Amino acid sequence: MLNFKLKNYRWLIVFLLFAATTINYLDRQIIGLLKPILEKEFNWSETDFAHIVMAFTAAYAVGLLGFGWIIDKIGTKAGYSITIIIWSIAGMLHAVARSVTGFSLARIGLGIGEAGNYPAAVKTVAEWFPKKERGLATGLFNAGTSIGVVVAVIIVPWILNHFGWHEVFWITGALGFVWLIFWLIFYEIPTKQTRLTAEEQHYIISGQEETSGEADDRHSVNWFKLFTYPQTWAYITGKGLIDPIYWFFLFWLPSYFATTFNLDLKKPSFELMLIYTATTIGSIGGGYLSSWLIKNGWPTIKARKTVLLVFATLELSVILTQFATDRWVAVGLISLAVALHQAWATNVFTLASDMFPKQAVSSVVGIGGTAGAVGGILFPILVGSLLDTYKAAGNLAGGYNILFTICGFTYLVAWLIIHLLTRNAKPIDTNELTEVNVTQAPAQV
Repeated sequence: MLNFKLKNYRWLIVFLLFAATTINYLDRQIIGLLKPILEKEFNWSETDFAHIVMAFTAAYAVGLLGFGWIIDKIGTKAGYSITIIIWSIAGMLHAVARSVTGFSLARIGLGIGEAGNYPAAVKTVAEWFPKKERGLATGLFNAGTSIGVVVAVIIVPWILNHFGWHEVFWITGALGFVWLIFWLIFYEIPTKQTRLTAEEQHYIISGQEETSGEADDRHSVNWFKLFTYPQTWAYITGKGLIDPIYWFFLFWLPSYFATTFNLDLKKPSFELMLIYTATTIGSIGGGYLSSWLIKNGWPTIKARKTVLLVFATLELSVILTQFATDRWVAVGLISLAVALHQAWATNVFTLASDMFPKQAVSSVVGIGGTAGAVGGILFPILVGSLLDTYKAAGNLAGGYNILFTICGFTYLVAWLIIHLLTRNAKPIDTNELTEVNVTQAPAQV
């Protein structure tokens, strides 16, 4: 059944990763769009909402550690299937929540499940793409983060107008199971994919430092050894300092525009659609730029760090948002900020597959993602407390101004640490990092 051969099959795999990431961020973003409605219905404060966000990020942190190891152990096909089942069920369970505690529990389930998306997706790219194409492939699937939010901005108001907020969670949560059908039909690693042409299989494997296949499954990553490499800490920095900023943009931007510029979130918002669409440009453009430099002879790590520095410098522009009195000026500045963030994120993700062998990629992505989630636990504490304080003083905008300033400077700080950690780092020896289990039969993925 469906035993066809498709030229450039690897780009079909990228489309599947893009679709999963789109659903991931659609499910994640709904709580931010429903925030004004749920605040009124359940009488939440900014701190209450921060606690719900923190529940998600704490679970996300734990899930990243677990799924990073699990996916390296059982493979991408089974690992991705498990993660999307968990987050889809948890997404639907939001519909039965009736309190801060209830929503927090649902967010915990969502966070644990959604944590597996990036370890699985980045590992899949490492399996299916030569190094010179990984930046673009990562940028393409990472564009799902913005498309998912744009889709949420469009369909959440539609479902609200025709049904209610409960149905928003039921309908969107079910989409993951639709994706799962296509994943199970079309995905295998390159050496086992019968729909892959011999020419493309050779192209993929010849562009990688180590070959894909059964040998990968006989290697067990020395997980704690990862922490002895400066490259791991560089990746932790790139995620730990920056991820919380994007989550702030995801969860608080709808409320920011609703309170500052009287945006009606019960209607599709062109302002928010424009902002989150800009992230797609940043994601794909950021990946393309570093890949272009590599194809033109730049060393891989130098190319990644150069574009990271450019994006970090341009990100200072978000500080100007505090002076915006017109909503479209604010839209322009924040659109640029989130586009630059996604360009940054794409290259940081690609650094993991550049610096580590495929056997360890999911583990490294999981560790870095956990660092980002820990930052995502701490940052909402500041956000909620700051906004409640300024709201009580009748100057909510002042709280957002401080937050935009913090966001603007953090990227340069992160880049400097990454640069110092990687400038003299030695290449990682695969044999030193992994332990071969010669008695174990190859795992089926």
